[in-house]
This record gives sequence, C-alpha cells and structure tokens, in this order.
Amino acid sequence: MSRADHLDVAAYALGVLDQADTERFEEHLATCWACAAELETMVPVVGLLSGIDGETMSALEQTHTDPALLDRTLMAVRLDRRRDRFRQLLATAAAVVVFGGLTGIGFASIAGTDDGPQVVAEPTLTAPVTGPPSSKPSDPDDPGDGGTEHEGEQHNQVDPTTGVKTTMWLAKKEYGTQIDVYLTRLPGPRTCRLVVFRKNHTTEVVSTWAVPNGGYGTNLNQLPLELSASTSAGRDDITKIQVQSVDVKGVASPLVTLAGL
Repeated sequence: MSRADHLDVAAYALGVLDQADTERFEEHLATCWACAAELETMVPVVGLLSGIDGETMSALEQTHTDPALLDRTLMAVRLDRRRDRFRQLLATAAAVVVFGGLTGIGFASIAGTDDGPQVVAEPTLTAPVTGPPSSKPSDPDDPGDGGTEHEGEQHNQVDPTTGVKTTMWLAKKEYGTQIDVYLTRLPGPRTCRLVVFRKNHTTEVVSTWAVPNGGYGTNLNQLPLELSASTSAGRDDITKIQVQSVDVKGVASPLVTLAGL
C-alpha cells in the first residue's frame, strides 16, 4: 500500500473522497491498524472542521499529491477556529462588562493561556446615587421647583385685591442688595415699576417695564415675567418692596407688596 493511501485518512474523515476512492480506502482501512487509529483521532477534528468553506475542502482533496499540504491546511483551520473562539470570548467579556456596569456585579478581564483566552469575572462594589432628602413637598407653582436657581432669601406674596402673585429673592451684596423678581397673574397692557422702601422712609425705583396686552402668567400668556434689579440699600435697610402700576398721568398704584422685610 502506498503512502498516498495512508494520507487519505483526513479526506475520508471529511467525506471528500469520491465513491471509488471511498471504497478503496475502506478496503485499506480494514487491514491497516495505523489508519484506523488515526481515523479515530480525526473524529473531534471533523467536528471542528464542519463549518469550513468549499475552498478549504478542495485543498484537502489535493493532499494525496502534497503530503505537507494537509498539515498546513489543518494548522490554518485550527488557527482560524481559535480566532473565532477568541472573538466569541471577547464578545462574552464585553457583555459581562456591560452587565456588571448595570447591576454592580463586577467586571470582566481577559487572560491568555496556552489553552486559549479565558474570561475572568471579578467582583466590584457600586453605591446607588441619590439626591439629598427633600425637606418639604414640591409645589408646582413654586418657581424654584425645577426652574432657575436664585440666590438669596425667598419671599412669596399674592395681593388679595389685584390677584398679582410674586416671588422675590433678596441677596446681600457688597454694593447693596440684589433683587430677583418672578411675577404671574399680571394683566396688561400697563407700565410697571419696582420700588424699594428704606427704613429712613425714602424710596427708590430700581426697575421699570411695560406689560404687553396678554400680560404675564395669564390665560392669554402663560409665561411669567422674570427680572433682576439691584439697589444700593443694604438688605437690613429695606423695609418693603412693591410692584406698582403707573398710569399715563404718572399716578402709581400698588399691585403686590412684600412688607415686613
């Protein structure tokens, strides 16, 4: 029996021999313990090679004319399968990382060994992120809830006569006092002004503005009026702050007042 007959073991295991060669090899296999033993060792390799493409199969058919080609082909397929396995392990490791980040279970690291890459999960600890506890329930009408952050002490007032509603923030400054104003339920059209009253009974107009037809914070215009003003008066020198409406003759009337400051 020629050496080529012995090399048909791989081709026979892969099922690439034609009918005549298959019968010839089976006759040889019945009397050759070496080929029988080699064929037994090829069983796991056949499972590994079950997904190879037609080009590789064609190459295997040529191994009876080039003995070294079989070794090179099997080595190339093993390397390709090893790369596929490594890619699968990388995907598994990435999934472990994502899962660990979401649940706090841990993270994955990849270590290479002689038997191929391994995925090792290492535990970590995560702490929940929570905000500070609220000291009071949220008020949807409070401009400070989810709105612009304002500096200073907050004062709320609704005038029982005009219905105008305001929230004001007073902040001490080196130059005096900063006043942030939030107004709703303010009808228009009209001209308004913001007046500061001092302990020495003097007054100071710190801001003026025009209110459009739709007003501010009304059914016609739901947007509030927000403005900021400053006064040279120190915070402790202010007794009250008033929003006034001024008519065409210059006569002022109060719309809403913060008193007892």
